[in-house]
Order: sequence, then structure tokens, then C-alpha cells
Amino acid sequence: MPWPAGISPEAAVGPAAKLGDGVAVAPGAVIHDGARIGGGSSIGAGSVVHSGVELGDGCTVEDLVVLGKRPRLRAGSSAEFGAELGSLVIDDGVTICCGAIVYAGARIGAGAIIGDQAQVRERSVVGPGTVVGRASAVDFAAIVGARVRIQTDVYVTAHTVVEDDVFLAPGVVTTNDQTMSRHSRGDALRGPTFRRGCRVGARAVVLPGIEIGEEALVAAGAVVTRDVPARQVVMGVPARVVREVADEELFERWH
Repeated sequence: MPWPAGISPEAAVGPAAKLGDGVAVAPGAVIHDGARIGGGSSIGAGSVVHSGVELGDGCTVEDLVVLGKRPRLRAGSSAEFGAELGSLVIDDGVTICCGAIVYAGARIGAGAIIGDQAQVRERSVVGPGTVVGRASAVDFAAIVGARVRIQTDVYVTAHTVVEDDVFLAPGVVTTNDQTMSRHSRGDALRGPTFRRGCRVGARAVVLPGIEIGEEALVAAGAVVTRDVPARQVVMGVPARVVREVADEELFERWH
């Protein structure tokens, strides 16, 4: 059950943290100076909210969550960001489940759910109503649209673009580096692009820079090495077009 409204005497809340009306803070939680917690939100046992986090109204942060973590990068990492990442902004009605980590400089849209043990990295965006499943990772500078369904154990690599209403099944893997770390420093990484309403089956692998077209379908276990046209079904290793998505499968028929 959620901790009742009020701050547990066993929680640590910085004197310069700002908490709205009706906030609940469970035992062992830590809220640093400079954090803002919206009215009616709850912070679970053992969770940490760092300075610069802006949590909206009516949010649920479950146990052992870390919000506003700053990245720890190797020298020369392509994720280098300069001195200022900015705030982690979490809009109203978001749920962050047990053990999840959401980094400074990210943005989570209203009503989104970040699943148990999931990770959302710096400079990434997760749109409203989107679900990021258990143990999935949204890497730095990835853009995920609204109402996306990212299932369990999915890896969304850096610089990926996922448009609205996309479905990524369990275990989907995306990639962004054709050279596998043999590129020159400063060369751009190229994540895939998933156009509106496309669907990708379990354990599919999508190579760097690939575009999956609007309403396309990638079969389970496929390895996608070239762009997939809109509304086409591909399968195999490497993936090849086998048919067109039927009218009755189109997104508009189901919503």
C-alpha cells in the first residue's frame, strides 16, 4: 500500500526541497534540496530524488527509484553533454516503478509508466501515455513519442526516434554504430527511426540508421538491415518483404 500523505520521520527531506499539498514520503526516501514534488504525489521507500528534479502532480514513485541521476561517462564518450544537463522534468500522473532510474536532463510526458528496473537516460524524451516495460532501457538523446508500448527487456539505443503509437515487443534490440566502436571520435551515431504505428516483433534486431515505415510490421526474430517501406510486413535474416499489412490490422481500425 502507498505511504499515507505526510513525511515519514524516517525519510530525509532537504529544507530547500519544495513539496506540494498532500505529498507522501515513505521511510528511507531521500529528497534533496532543489527538488520539486507536485501535489498528491508519493515517494516510495528508499527512493532518491536529486536536486533539479521537477515532479508533477499526482505522480507515483515506487520503492528504490532514483530520479535525477547524473551520468558517469568514460573519457571521449559520445554521450558527453557539457556542464549543464538541465532538470529532469516529469509531467503529471506519471508512474515510476520499483528500481527504475531516470537521469537528469530527461523528460517524461503525462501519464507515462516507467516499469520496474527500467532506465531512461539523459537528454531523452518519453512521450505522454507511453509505457516503458520492465528492465528496458531508453538510451541518451532518444526521442519516444506518445502512447508507445515498449515491452520487457527492450533496448532503445541513443539517437533513436520512435514516433507515436509504435509497438516494440519483448527483447527488441536497436543499434546505432555500424563500426562497433571503430569509428573516428566525433562521428555521428545513427539510431533507427520507427514511424507512426509500426510494430516490431519479439527479439528482432534493427541495424543503425534503418527506418521502419508507418504501419509496417517486423516479424519476431528478424534482423532488419535495410529500410522497411510503409505498411509492409518483413521477416527473416536478413528481413525481406513478404506481404502488405492487411486493412483490418491498421491502427485506425483498433482505436
